[in-house]
Amino acid sequence: MEKRIRVAFVEDDDDYREMVSGELADHGFDVTSFCDGTALLASLADGADPEIIILDWSLPSVSGIDLLPRLRRNGIALPVIFLTGRSLPAYEKLAFDRGALDFVDKARGVPILAHRLRLIADSVKKPAEPELVDNFHCGRLMLKPKVSRAFWDDADVGLTLTEFKIVHLLAANVGSYVTYRSVYDCMHYVGFIAGSGENGYRTNVRSCIKRIRNKFRAIDPTFAEIDNYQSFGYRWGKT
Repeated sequence: MEKRIRVAFVEDDDDYREMVSGELADHGFDVTSFCDGTALLASLADGADPEIIILDWSLPSVSGIDLLPRLRRNGIALPVIFLTGRSLPAYEKLAFDRGALDFVDKARGVPILAHRLRLIADSVKKPAEPELVDNFHCGRLMLKPKVSRAFWDDADVGLTLTEFKIVHLLAANVGSYVTYRSVYDCMHYVGFIAGSGENGYRTNVRSCIKRIRNKFRAIDPTFAEIDNYQSFGYRWGKT
């Protein structure tokens, strides 16, 4: 049986909020719903501990897109997903720029929303720390952690130490997405911030992943093991 995931859902339309909450419950989620951001903030201040927050864009008093940075300023770093009828790319880009992990059009339906919530819940778990072993095999990849060398079909890929750490992290969590933040922490240390803006570190991660891909493709032009979930993170291998 899949673990029930705790979700906070903020939506001002009473009927829609009740419908979505009921369907998510049928999909295995424990949903606490709120009619506005003020009620959500009060609940969190009282010790509520959801695992994921779902926000509507158009909320009374404080819109969802303005509520998200307020949550961050209050030290609430929970994953946020927008469920909205505002499906234009400009809204989606703004949501990701503000730090949302996903953006779902209401027209997609609750089953799609439930799938995306499961994906996020699985992915934001602390990635497994790779163990230092003599050899680590993952398909055609072989890693030698003690000397920080990576081999693809027995050819040395020529990774830097930082690139090796990233590949090791991804391969140790094969099939599961690792967030941009986790990859960046692997590059530096937990909590390190650089780049422009709150999420500027993602540019650094993308650049490093591009260099890693290019090194593998120099050996194997068909290399496609590093998969991206836009604005969320990367995984090694595909399920």
